[in-house]
Amino acid sequence: MKQDMLHVKAPGNWMNDPNGFIFYRGEYHLFYQYFPYGVQWGTMHWGHATSTDLVKWTHHPVALFPSKAYDQNGCFSGTALEVQEKLVLFYTAVRYEVINEENVHVIVEDQFESSQALMISEDGYTFDNLASKQQIIPPITDAALGDRTHTRDPKVWSYRDQYYMIIGTKTADKQGKLLFYNSMDLLNWSIVNTYTKSGLGHMWECPDIFSLTDRTSGEQEHVLLMSPEGIQPGMLYPSHAMCSLVSFQEESCEIVIPDKLHLVDYGQDLYAPQTNLDEAGRRVMVAWMRMPKPVEKAGERPWIGMMALPRVIEVEQEHIYFRVHPEVQQYFTNNISLEQLDYAEPFHLQTTLHEHHVLDIGGYRIWLEGGSLHTDRTDVFQGLEQYNLHFQTPEWHGEWQLDIFVEPNLIEIFVNQGQYVLSNVVYDLKAYVSYEGELKCKIG
Repeated sequence: MKQDMLHVKAPGNWMNDPNGFIFYRGEYHLFYQYFPYGVQWGTMHWGHATSTDLVKWTHHPVALFPSKAYDQNGCFSGTALEVQEKLVLFYTAVRYEVINEENVHVIVEDQFESSQALMISEDGYTFDNLASKQQIIPPITDAALGDRTHTRDPKVWSYRDQYYMIIGTKTADKQGKLLFYNSMDLLNWSIVNTYTKSGLGHMWECPDIFSLTDRTSGEQEHVLLMSPEGIQPGMLYPSHAMCSLVSFQEESCEIVIPDKLHLVDYGQDLYAPQTNLDEAGRRVMVAWMRMPKPVEKAGERPWIGMMALPRVIEVEQEHIYFRVHPEVQQYFTNNISLEQLDYAEPFHLQTTLHEHHVLDIGGYRIWLEGGSLHTDRTDVFQGLEQYNLHFQTPEWHGEWQLDIFVEPNLIEIFVNQGQYVLSNVVYDLKAYVSYEGELKCKIG
């Protein structure tokens, strides 16, 4: 079986959103949206990878695939929950109303319906797609509640003696909306509350809500992650992963979202983040890195899509931090010189960046300007000029300590231990690092 180090990558063909991320029976399970027949989006399956340490990942056979009338055209994104030692997978089931006669994997003019379903696995490795599935929330027929087509991505958690679910949808006038349900048995669900707000895109994908203790004040805070579609109209990537502290009452599911959301990652390639607790009880996020073209290497199947490094989410002084997971930090233990680097393998750079100093990693440039960190991937994104090439963080008038994790198709920059993160997909990195200041280099 295929193995990945650090970053989960498509095992050939197409990958997008992470699904069902969970620590279960001593292992991390990560499922993902997968089209096993080509390097383009198509009928969604759930790929499956596991790890004992969030560093070394082993791929397994496809877990979910279309097998029912209600999911015959795709098992879309969802989450996982351990219930009575079993693994319960929740997902959005898709059925096309019109079949494309030339390509059954392509939707015809948005003519499809979505419902919510589950599958129960006894052990996290055995998946009976014929006998273990059940539709739990049928397609929405009341337009005042939500959209029959674009309602998806269930996140399920337990609270006191009930289960709760948050789903993203949109209103009839194309505003993002959240739906909250609860259940006593995971099979029968009732609507608890809804929430909408204008000005934050036209559909809210992959919602995820959880509580954290502010490390400074000791106060309990609720964090919302979601990926609003159309939040930056006119861009090739108009949809982005956003985050915010919110007011949330868990039992009644009453929520208030502020007017402004913040990017989860200022490189703007990261999308569809999903969180769960790790073995130590930390809130950990995984997310998909969007790639505009496949990677093709001799002797390998072409692949497109990978996951960012796992990140621990913490709150300090009402600011949301995304820190590289300790297991990843511990992987990079060997200090070496730049002259010893093997650029085909991942490496970790550490530095304090100063004004007027440019760090050039194989054609990918990083510098400070106007109190913000800037990056330019023009030279390692050639032929893709229609996508964003230049990025920057918010202003920060203080020290800029950088932890930079580099591999051939992804560079992730953690500023001040996760105060900001900026990650970019790259292609054709050259084999050099150029920098005027002090630079530490580590490999695994």
